[in-house]
Amino acid sequence: MTLKPLALGALALAIAGSVSLAAGKGILFPDWSPPSKGTFDAPAGEMGKMSTAEQPWSQTTLTSSIMGKPLKGKPTTMVGEIIDYSCYLQVGKHGDKHRDCGQKCARNGQPVGLLTKDGTIYLLMDEEHDQRRDGLTAFRAAAIEHMAHVVTVHGTMSAVEGQKAIYVQGFMK
Repeated sequence: MTLKPLALGALALAIAGSVSLAAGKGILFPDWSPPSKGTFDAPAGEMGKMSTAEQPWSQTTLTSSIMGKPLKGKPTTMVGEIIDYSCYLQVGKHGDKHRDCGQKCARNGQPVGLLTKDGTIYLLMDEEHDQRRDGLTAFRAAAIEHMAHVVTVHGTMSAVEGQKAIYVQGFMK
């Protein structure tokens, strides 16, 4: 059996589309469930304090780093939906239909993320190193409250080996 050139082209497009979907281009299941509050053009709130290019990390992060040299960090402001990172990566869930589950997962220690309009995801962490370690920050509680909301997040972005995180300052207890 031989395939005609037109059929081969259609097959190639179908395969390319499947590969693109598997690669996670854009927001997964964008029509499954919209965010509970806010849009990418009109976020429902803000989280974090903006750091500066001269001092992207807090003093506790500087003193906790190896030889006083934390990894490069870039002050950033991003708009995105607060998501349960684990469920999004595992089954693609986000938005209002997933708000309760996402809140439960985050309350039980699962990581919190930010899903941007182009489908990029960032792990969200409280920035102050020692206070985070010692349970003296309230970032997780704020993120749980904003689960499935589109918000503006200010923080310090770090990227290592393709992993992207935004460290959010200003949630000291």
